[in-house]
Amino acid sequence: MAFDAAAKPKTCIIGAGCSGFTMAKRLKDLGLPYDCFEKSDNVGGNWYYNNPNGVSSCYQSLHIDTSKWRLAFEDYPVPAEWPDFPHHAQLCQYFNDYVDHFGLRETITFNTAVEDVSDLPGGRFRVTLSSGEVREYDAVCVANGHHWDARMPKYPGSFNGYQVHSHHYRDPFAPYDFRGKRVMIVGAGNSAMDISSELSQRPLAEKLFISMRRGVWVLPKYMDGKPADKAVLPAWMPPKLGRSLAKAKIRKTIGNMEDYGLPKPDHEPLDGHPSVSGEFLTRVGCGDIIPKPGIERLDGDFVVFTDGTREKVDAIVWATGYNTSFPFFKQDELTPKDNVFPLFKRMVKPGRESLFFLGLAQPLPTLVNFAEQQSKLVAAALTGAYAFPPADEMDQVTKADEEAHLGHFYDSPRHRMQVDFFGYCKDLMKEIQRGSKRAKVSV
Repeated sequence: MAFDAAAKPKTCIIGAGCSGFTMAKRLKDLGLPYDCFEKSDNVGGNWYYNNPNGVSSCYQSLHIDTSKWRLAFEDYPVPAEWPDFPHHAQLCQYFNDYVDHFGLRETITFNTAVEDVSDLPGGRFRVTLSSGEVREYDAVCVANGHHWDARMPKYPGSFNGYQVHSHHYRDPFAPYDFRGKRVMIVGAGNSAMDISSELSQRPLAEKLFISMRRGVWVLPKYMDGKPADKAVLPAWMPPKLGRSLAKAKIRKTIGNMEDYGLPKPDHEPLDGHPSVSGEFLTRVGCGDIIPKPGIERLDGDFVVFTDGTREKVDAIVWATGYNTSFPFFKQDELTPKDNVFPLFKRMVKPGRESLFFLGLAQPLPTLVNFAEQQSKLVAAALTGAYAFPPADEMDQVTKADEEAHLGHFYDSPRHRMQVDFFGYCKDLMKEIQRGSKRAKVSV
């Protein structure tokens, strides 16, 4: 389908996190009508601490693992006085300042959730709100995030102690007091690194175990005295060569994971989404964090591991990732299975060119300003300046893109939406140009 620019299609934006409100700004700048619905009382999404809508994964001590140099929006610099890696409260304030600076707040309907998005003829949509109101739209932008539907693994047996997913962890003292307890963290992602580093401090947990099914590479926040993500390879360099050089640099800088007492990774650096921590490796090396292999079964007050060892545990924090889900879609083809959800340019399903998914990726180095780039294609499509290729071509391009972005990663739910931020954005701009030429030919 193609949009009629003269008709000024109206768009529904679901969510007012960083993906939703940057999309709103793009449409506002172009004078295109839209409604943005946010079920919370404020913007910020995942970075709104104790968000009353229940979707925020922020814990009190959280600092973003992306440096300020990489997360700024194009036309709104981050505060100069920020540290290299800002606290979640600083990032959330930056979001609020952005929304107020560009006059977006009055265009967002707060305390209102989208409960159902059903299809209408001609690629349009009927949207049902939590208020009971029903509205119709020419396009829908999905920006509800993908770090809120906690994934809980299942193991044989049962556990008598306290359990919480990292999504609901807030601090060492409430609602559960971890002081003096034998604690186990399950997982090897950034949340697992942060929470284990925090709870393993001697005045807190009596003992801190971390269960990892497989070895991972833990990268430092700084390399050569600078934020590690400030280093960018030249645009002309082939990705494979760039990864090879980066791998060599990482190995030289941090050595082998098994030298710290961690399990040996079964993959090379950057062949999996890296975990980033400036503290974790030191705490492992100091004996504050005790690595354990995967779990075989739960046994009352004990956990039995795959190597046959057995530990008494008082509390488990499951840092086991998230499911990708859209509770407002009842259509089967819009329900991801095991986080497998291929999209053209990680945005559109062929045949549904009026439905856009924003920020539905796991980009390196950051997700914060990812949808800001994607909004350029959405806006071009809505104004008629961009035309999609035929459905079969979209499928072919999607397969090629996924091979390029995912081919060097080991398969896991964590890696099924992985992209390289810079490579993706470069290709996205080229695709917008290609779509512009198609739009001109079709006129």
